[in-house]
Amino acid sequence: MLKSILPYTDSNAAKKEQVAAMFNNISTTYDLLNRTLSLGIDTLWRKKAIKELIDDQPQYILDVATGTGDFAFEAIKILNPKHIIGVDISKGMLAIADAKIIKRNMEHLFEVRMGDSEKLLFKDNEFDAVTVAYGVRNFENLEKGLSDILRVLKSGGKAVILEFSKPNTFPIKQGYHFYFNHVVPTIGKLFSKDSSAYTYLPASVASFPAGSSFTQKMQEIGFRNTTCKPLAFGICSIYTGIK
Repeated sequence: MLKSILPYTDSNAAKKEQVAAMFNNISTTYDLLNRTLSLGIDTLWRKKAIKELIDDQPQYILDVATGTGDFAFEAIKILNPKHIIGVDISKGMLAIADAKIIKRNMEHLFEVRMGDSEKLLFKDNEFDAVTVAYGVRNFENLEKGLSDILRVLKSGGKAVILEFSKPNTFPIKQGYHFYFNHVVPTIGKLFSKDSSAYTYLPASVASFPAGSSFTQKMQEIGFRNTTCKPLAFGICSIYTGIK
């Protein structure tokens, strides 16, 4: 079991409730801060992750921790699936995603629902692919979340997970540590009404079992042919696994 890193250390609420409240608080500035803090590189990382599914041509996709929907919108552009469902525990983030869906006239392609990653309200073997972008480190119980992703995947279906990791090479490691632990919280305080979100970010990344530790965990859950592809010297990683 991972050490539980919480957004609000002065709260007695469970991690799931705290994460939902945090994302509700930052939902209106989330997209802007994402682009600002990543210098726009997060868009390129999303595209690389989605391209892991090109050869599979999934028609029915579940996007877990869909947030404001950016990963799913990119998947629609690149993969042209029949339908995507996005689930998230934050009403605030889903409201932003819903507004984007309506603005882009994509109601027939993409829908979002409230949903718990550990208790996905779908049948077994329902989706050709499941994606998660920057969400698995927020799971209250990582093993339960991965197990439920595996459950709803069809046999032969693929999970693609994009998540921050920890670079180990000098001077990238030192620069990354300074940026994540000092610059990110400072900018977060300036532009977001919830500064805790941007101190929680580096703490949650630091505690996450990245790289081979994560692929090993995927294998223990039941995924096969797991892979890890580091991006940008290991700042971010793409994980894949087959049911």
